[in-house]
Amino acid sequence: MNKYEQYNDESLIDKYRQTHDNYWLGIILQRYTLLLLGVCMKYLRNEEEAKDAVQQVFYKVLNDFPKNNIQSFKAWLYIVTKNHCLMQLRSAKNAVLEEWKDDLKELMQEEIPKSYLQNDQLFTYMQLALQELNKEQRQCISLFYLDKKSYFEISEITGFSDSQVKSYIQNGKRNLKISIEKMTRKNVEK
Repeated sequence: MNKYEQYNDESLIDKYRQTHDNYWLGIILQRYTLLLLGVCMKYLRNEEEAKDAVQQVFYKVLNDFPKNNIQSFKAWLYIVTKNHCLMQLRSAKNAVLEEWKDDLKELMQEEIPKSYLQNDQLFTYMQLALQELNKEQRQCISLFYLDKKSYFEISEITGFSDSQVKSYIQNGKRNLKISIEKMTRKNVEK
């Protein structure tokens, strides 16, 4: 039994405010470790990323708690954790979009006007264009551009011959280009 179990959160927070010793916040954070891990798993869906996120939230709490007048520690901690996870997801989405911008430029073999490179719009176009591809093209394009697999690796994964993989990627790139050009034209006409 932990010698501080009989203390509620408010008592431990009072001790922290009296001493400014992070030890007391650490005791509270220990209580909520599993809750935080559960929240992080819900959003991040990856155990290692969730564990890392919990550690980052702990650090954030230790830095931000003194600056805030917290009424309900548990509710505040939940919100901090949720926001941290959402920011991580947003950063990951933006990283994928940045990669896709370069790949789109390559796919279209020309500079894409900046007005078309707004992240949410680009992401939507890519999703829609990918869905228009046939299953084989979509699979090969995704493995090649998103997962950075070689033709040989794609062939191993899918069971397609090397020439089929090459054909699906080339035709998929052409079809993506056509679909995205149509979407951008429609958007410009509006």
